[in-house]
Amino acid sequence: MSDVARRVLVVEDDEALAQAIADLLGDEGFVVEQRHDGQSGLTTALEEAFDVIVLDLMLPKRNGFSVCIEIRQAGIHTPLLMLTAKNGDLDEIEGLELGADDFLRKPFEWSILLARINALLRRFERGQSRKIVVGDVVLDTVSRQVSAAGVEARLTSREFRVIEYLMENADRTVTKVEILDAVWGADFEGDPNVVEVYVGYLRRKLDVKGAASRIRTVRGVGYEFSSAISQGLSSEE
Repeated sequence: MSDVARRVLVVEDDEALAQAIADLLGDEGFVVEQRHDGQSGLTTALEEAFDVIVLDLMLPKRNGFSVCIEIRQAGIHTPLLMLTAKNGDLDEIEGLELGADDFLRKPFEWSILLARINALLRRFERGQSRKIVVGDVVLDTVSRQVSAAGVEARLTSREFRVIEYLMENADRTVTKVEILDAVWGADFEGDPNVVEVYVGYLRRKLDVKGAASRIRTVRGVGYEFSSAISQGLSSEE
Protein backbone atom coordinates (compact mmCIF):
# COMPACT_ATOMS: atom_id res chain seq x y z
CA MET A 1 0.00 0.00 0.00
CA SER A 2 0.99 3.65 -0.39
CA ASP A 3 3.51 5.26 1.96
CA VAL A 4 1.22 8.29 2.18
CA ALA A 5 -0.65 8.36 5.51
CA ARG A 6 -4.16 6.99 5.08
CA ARG A 7 -7.02 9.24 6.17
CA VAL A 8 -9.92 7.68 8.05
CA LEU A 9 -13.22 9.31 8.97
CA VAL A 10 -14.76 7.80 12.12
CA VAL A 11 -18.44 8.69 12.64
CA GLU A 12 -19.44 7.37 16.07
CA ASP A 13 -21.61 9.05 18.72
CA ASP A 14 -19.94 7.20 21.61
CA GLU A 15 -17.07 9.66 22.01
CA ALA A 16 -15.01 7.31 24.18
CA LEU A 17 -15.25 4.56 21.56
CA ALA A 18 -14.51 7.01 18.75
CA GLN A 19 -11.39 8.19 20.57
CA ALA A 20 -10.29 4.61 21.23
CA ILE A 21 -10.64 3.80 17.52
CA ALA A 22 -8.73 6.97 16.64
CA ASP A 23 -5.94 6.04 19.05
CA LEU A 24 -5.71 2.52 17.63
CA LEU A 25 -5.56 3.73 14.04
CA GLY A 26 -3.22 6.58 14.91
CA ASP A 27 -0.76 4.08 16.37
CA GLU A 28 -0.88 2.26 13.02
CA GLY A 29 -0.02 5.40 11.05
CA PHE A 30 -3.52 6.48 10.02
CA VAL A 31 -4.69 10.09 10.20
CA VAL A 32 -8.13 10.12 11.82
CA GLU A 33 -10.97 12.64 11.80
CA GLN A 34 -13.82 12.12 14.29
CA ARG A 35 -17.44 13.18 14.00
CA HIS A 36 -20.10 12.32 16.57
CA ASP A 37 -23.39 12.68 14.72
CA GLY A 38 -24.67 11.67 11.31
CA GLN A 39 -25.10 15.15 9.87
CA SER A 40 -21.60 16.38 10.65
CA GLY A 41 -20.22 13.04 9.49
CA LEU A 42 -22.00 13.37 6.16
CA THR A 43 -20.87 16.96 5.68
CA THR A 44 -17.26 16.00 6.33
CA ALA A 45 -17.45 12.99 4.00
CA LEU A 46 -18.77 15.20 1.20
CA GLU A 47 -16.24 17.99 1.70
CA GLU A 48 -13.01 16.09 2.42
CA ALA A 49 -11.27 13.09 0.88
CA PHE A 50 -10.74 9.93 2.94
CA ASP A 51 -9.34 6.48 2.30
CA VAL A 52 -11.80 4.69 4.61
CA ILE A 53 -14.99 5.67 6.43
CA VAL A 54 -15.97 3.92 9.67
CA LEU A 55 -19.66 4.66 10.20
CA ASP A 56 -21.87 3.72 13.14
CA LEU A 57 -25.44 2.73 12.34
CA MET A 58 -27.28 4.35 15.25
CA LEU A 59 -26.36 8.04 15.18
CA PRO A 60 -28.10 11.25 16.27
CA LYS A 61 -29.41 13.66 13.61
CA ARG A 62 -28.99 11.12 10.75
CA ASN A 63 -28.58 7.37 11.02
CA GLY A 64 -25.83 5.44 9.29
CA PHE A 65 -28.11 4.16 6.53
CA SER A 66 -29.07 7.72 5.56
CA VAL A 67 -25.46 8.88 5.63
CA CYS A 68 -24.34 5.91 3.52
CA ILE A 69 -27.04 6.57 0.91
CA GLU A 70 -26.05 10.25 0.58
CA ILE A 71 -22.36 9.41 0.29
CA ARG A 72 -22.94 6.91 -2.51
CA GLN A 73 -25.43 9.14 -4.33
CA ALA A 74 -22.76 11.86 -4.31
CA GLY A 75 -20.52 9.54 -6.33
CA ILE A 76 -18.08 8.89 -3.48
CA HIS A 77 -16.84 5.29 -3.54
CA THR A 78 -14.59 5.40 -0.48
CA PRO A 79 -14.53 2.01 1.31
CA LEU A 80 -17.11 2.14 4.10
CA LEU A 81 -17.19 -0.07 7.19
CA MET A 82 -20.45 0.10 9.13
CA LEU A 83 -20.62 -0.59 12.87
CA THR A 84 -23.70 -1.75 14.77
CA ALA A 85 -24.63 -2.88 18.27
CA LYS A 86 -27.83 -4.50 17.00
CA ASN A 87 -28.26 -8.24 16.59
CA GLY A 88 -29.70 -9.96 13.54
CA ASP A 89 -28.86 -10.05 9.88
CA LEU A 90 -31.44 -7.63 8.45
CA ASP A 91 -29.47 -4.47 9.25
CA GLU A 92 -26.32 -5.98 7.80
CA ILE A 93 -28.12 -6.98 4.61
CA GLU A 94 -29.69 -3.53 4.26
CA GLY A 95 -26.40 -1.75 4.92
CA LEU A 96 -24.55 -3.78 2.31
CA GLU A 97 -27.33 -3.23 -0.21
CA LEU A 98 -27.21 0.53 0.40
CA GLY A 99 -23.50 0.70 -0.34
CA ALA A 100 -21.54 -0.30 2.77
CA ASP A 101 -18.54 -2.49 1.96
CA ASP A 102 -18.37 -4.37 5.25
CA PHE A 103 -20.21 -4.71 8.57
CA LEU A 104 -18.79 -5.19 12.08
CA ARG A 105 -20.83 -5.90 15.19
CA LYS A 106 -20.07 -4.37 18.58
CA PRO A 107 -18.33 -5.28 20.78
CA PHE A 108 -15.40 -6.21 18.56
CA GLU A 109 -11.74 -7.01 18.99
CA TRP A 110 -9.39 -4.19 18.03
CA SER A 111 -7.35 -6.56 15.91
CA ILE A 112 -10.48 -7.48 13.94
CA LEU A 113 -11.34 -3.83 13.28
CA LEU A 114 -7.83 -3.11 12.05
CA ALA A 115 -7.79 -6.23 9.88
CA ARG A 116 -11.14 -5.29 8.30
CA ILE A 117 -9.92 -1.77 7.48
CA ASN A 118 -6.69 -3.02 5.92
CA ALA A 119 -8.62 -5.64 3.94
CA LEU A 120 -10.96 -2.96 2.58
CA LEU A 121 -7.99 -0.88 1.46
CA ARG A 122 -6.36 -3.84 -0.30
CA ARG A 123 -9.59 -4.93 -1.96
CA PHE A 124 -10.40 -1.43 -3.14
CA GLU A 125 -6.94 -0.86 -4.61
CA ARG A 126 -6.84 -4.21 -6.41
CA GLY A 127 -10.32 -3.99 -7.81
CA GLN A 128 -10.73 -0.38 -8.87
CA SER A 129 -7.35 1.17 -9.55
CA ARG A 130 -7.62 3.70 -12.33
CA LYS A 131 -5.52 6.72 -13.13
CA ILE A 132 -6.39 9.65 -15.36
CA VAL A 133 -3.37 11.45 -16.81
CA VAL A 134 -3.73 14.76 -18.62
CA GLY A 135 -0.50 16.62 -19.35
CA ASP A 136 1.47 16.68 -16.11
CA VAL A 137 -1.57 16.13 -13.89
CA VAL A 138 -2.23 12.63 -12.54
CA LEU A 139 -5.48 11.72 -10.79
CA ASP A 140 -5.84 8.39 -8.96
CA THR A 141 -9.47 7.39 -8.51
CA VAL A 142 -8.65 4.87 -5.77
CA SER A 143 -6.36 6.83 -3.47
CA ARG A 144 -8.22 10.02 -4.51
CA GLN A 145 -4.87 11.73 -4.85
CA VAL A 146 -4.02 14.34 -7.46
CA SER A 147 -0.54 15.53 -8.37
CA ALA A 148 0.49 18.35 -10.68
CA ALA A 149 4.04 18.40 -12.04
CA GLY A 150 4.89 15.73 -9.49
CA VAL A 151 3.59 17.71 -6.51
CA GLU A 152 0.64 16.26 -4.61
CA ALA A 153 -2.33 18.57 -4.09
CA ARG A 154 -4.57 18.00 -1.08
CA LEU A 155 -8.14 18.35 -2.37
CA THR A 156 -11.51 18.21 -0.69
CA SER A 157 -13.98 15.61 -1.90
CA ARG A 158 -15.91 18.20 -3.92
CA GLU A 159 -12.75 19.64 -5.47
CA PHE A 160 -11.68 16.13 -6.42
CA ARG A 161 -14.98 15.46 -8.18
CA VAL A 162 -14.78 18.74 -10.12
CA ILE A 163 -11.24 18.09 -11.35
CA GLU A 164 -12.08 14.45 -12.10
CA TYR A 165 -14.96 15.55 -14.34
CA LEU A 166 -12.82 18.16 -16.10
CA MET A 167 -10.00 15.66 -16.69
CA GLU A 168 -12.40 13.02 -17.99
CA ASN A 169 -13.47 15.63 -20.54
CA ALA A 170 -10.01 17.07 -21.21
CA ASP A 171 -9.62 19.38 -24.23
CA ARG A 172 -13.39 19.72 -24.46
CA THR A 173 -15.32 22.75 -23.27
CA VAL A 174 -17.81 21.79 -20.57
CA THR A 175 -20.53 24.13 -19.42
CA LYS A 176 -21.26 25.17 -15.85
CA VAL A 177 -24.54 23.28 -16.06
CA GLU A 178 -22.72 20.08 -17.03
CA ILE A 179 -20.36 20.46 -14.08
CA LEU A 180 -23.22 21.22 -11.70
CA ASP A 181 -25.17 18.17 -12.85
CA ALA A 182 -22.14 15.87 -12.58
CA VAL A 183 -20.87 17.08 -9.22
CA TRP A 184 -23.75 18.68 -7.31
CA GLY A 185 -26.62 16.77 -8.94
CA ALA A 186 -29.38 17.73 -11.34
CA ASP A 187 -31.62 18.85 -8.46
CA PHE A 188 -29.10 21.41 -7.15
CA GLU A 189 -30.91 24.68 -6.38
CA GLY A 190 -28.04 26.79 -5.05
CA ASP A 191 -25.99 29.51 -6.73
CA PRO A 192 -24.51 28.19 -10.02
CA ASN A 193 -21.52 30.47 -9.45
CA VAL A 194 -20.31 27.85 -6.97
CA VAL A 195 -18.61 26.29 -10.02
CA GLU A 196 -16.45 29.41 -10.43
CA VAL A 197 -15.56 29.26 -6.74
CA TYR A 198 -14.36 25.66 -6.98
CA VAL A 199 -12.45 26.27 -10.21
CA GLY A 200 -10.68 29.06 -8.34
CA TYR A 201 -9.80 26.68 -5.52
CA LEU A 202 -8.40 24.17 -8.00
CA ARG A 203 -6.33 26.75 -9.84
CA ARG A 204 -4.70 27.85 -6.60
CA LYS A 205 -3.87 24.26 -5.68
CA LEU A 206 -2.80 22.91 -9.08
CA ASP A 207 -1.33 25.73 -11.12
CA VAL A 208 2.32 26.73 -11.16
CA LYS A 209 2.68 30.33 -10.02
CA GLY A 210 3.12 32.63 -13.00
CA ALA A 211 2.18 29.98 -15.57
CA ALA A 212 -1.01 29.74 -17.59
CA SER A 213 -3.84 27.95 -15.82
CA ARG A 214 -4.47 24.33 -16.75
CA ILE A 215 -8.18 25.11 -16.47
CA ARG A 216 -9.01 27.52 -19.27
CA THR A 217 -12.04 29.78 -19.06
CA VAL A 218 -14.17 29.77 -22.21
CA ARG A 219 -16.05 32.99 -21.70
CA GLY A 220 -19.80 32.71 -21.78
CA VAL A 221 -19.63 28.93 -22.04
CA GLY A 222 -17.66 27.17 -19.33
CA TYR A 223 -14.25 25.61 -18.80
CA GLU A 224 -11.72 23.41 -20.56
CA PHE A 225 -8.96 21.35 -18.94
CA SER A 226 -6.03 21.64 -21.34
CA SER A 227 -3.60 18.78 -21.93
CA ALA A 228 -1.19 21.21 -23.63
CA ILE A 229 -0.30 23.10 -20.47
CA SER A 230 2.41 21.56 -18.30
CA GLN A 231 5.02 22.95 -15.93
CA GLY A 232 7.43 25.11 -17.86
CA LEU A 233 5.00 25.66 -20.73
CA SER A 234 2.85 28.71 -21.18
CA SER A 235 -0.29 29.40 -23.09
CA GLU A 236 -2.58 32.36 -23.20
CA GLU A 237 -5.68 31.74 -21.12
